[in-house]
Amino acid sequence: MTPGDNGASTPEDDDPFGYLYADGQARGAQPPSGSGGYGYPNAVSRVRPVGERTYGGQQQAPQAQYGGQTIPQQQPGGYGQPPSAAYQAPETFPGGAPTTRQAPPNPGRGRGPNTKGLLIGAIAVVAAVVIGISVAMMNGNGDDNKASDQVSTSPTQSQSASPSPSSTSSASSSGDIAPVDAKALRLDGGATLASDVQGAQADGGIYVTNLNQTGAGVTWTVNGIPSDGLYTVFAHYSAVTDSTMTLKINGKEFGSKFPLDNYTHQSDPAKAWTTSYTYPTLTKGTNTISLSCESGDSCDILLDQLWVKQGKHTNKS
Repeated sequence: MTPGDNGASTPEDDDPFGYLYADGQARGAQPPSGSGGYGYPNAVSRVRPVGERTYGGQQQAPQAQYGGQTIPQQQPGGYGQPPSAAYQAPETFPGGAPTTRQAPPNPGRGRGPNTKGLLIGAIAVVAAVVIGISVAMMNGNGDDNKASDQVSTSPTQSQSASPSPSSTSSASSSGDIAPVDAKALRLDGGATLASDVQGAQADGGIYVTNLNQTGAGVTWTVNGIPSDGLYTVFAHYSAVTDSTMTLKINGKEFGSKFPLDNYTHQSDPAKAWTTSYTYPTLTKGTNTISLSCESGDSCDILLDQLWVKQGKHTNKS
């Protein structure tokens, strides 16, 4: 190149907007025109209309005119046409992208977690815990019912008993009534059943205890008394100290206390079982007989059985 101002010598000096500046105008920069580009004359790079520039000697396809607008023609391999030989899709190479869409893994029926199964399992766990607690509570006091190794006239309670209808017995033609177990009578005022002390004659060795408190006692209804008169009421019991209880006939207190002394003189209640009696007057028909611990009584006994004989009798008769 000869010395002189031949315009921009490098692409970055070819300012397409040089015509707006004084130095660009001095160098001959021209504004854009309809027939050509714009910039400096003889510049390295010229702006040309779309479609006029060639690359690598290949002529661009002619442009079609539609309504005064130039529409470039699609090159081979365009949309809807087979690709050129120079282009190959990625899936044609080894390890390339798959040519078909892979089906997603079978998600099943689309159901969520098995909430019903979880709920049933939770209910089963809660039920097992409740049952375990209930069993523990029922068995927690099992040792309380064991017999004490120490001798006592107030043995540990082995069976609870709530007040029940009074037991009914019938006299024979002679006016006698066979022994009735005290456990079959109506228990009043906190009297309970136990079987820790051996020697009771009642079925199962069960007797009435907790009689040494005011209001505690038993009630017995007797039917078929043949006539009014004197009768003997017997009691089989265990007492290590002399005791008394109140006898009531048809709700009325008998004239004297029922004696329940320690006739055996034993300190072991299992060896202190004995019999006592008294002579109340009964009326023909039905009579109610009760033994209770009232004010002034000492009722530390274990009551086993009661029975009645017509007339006046003793323990040996």
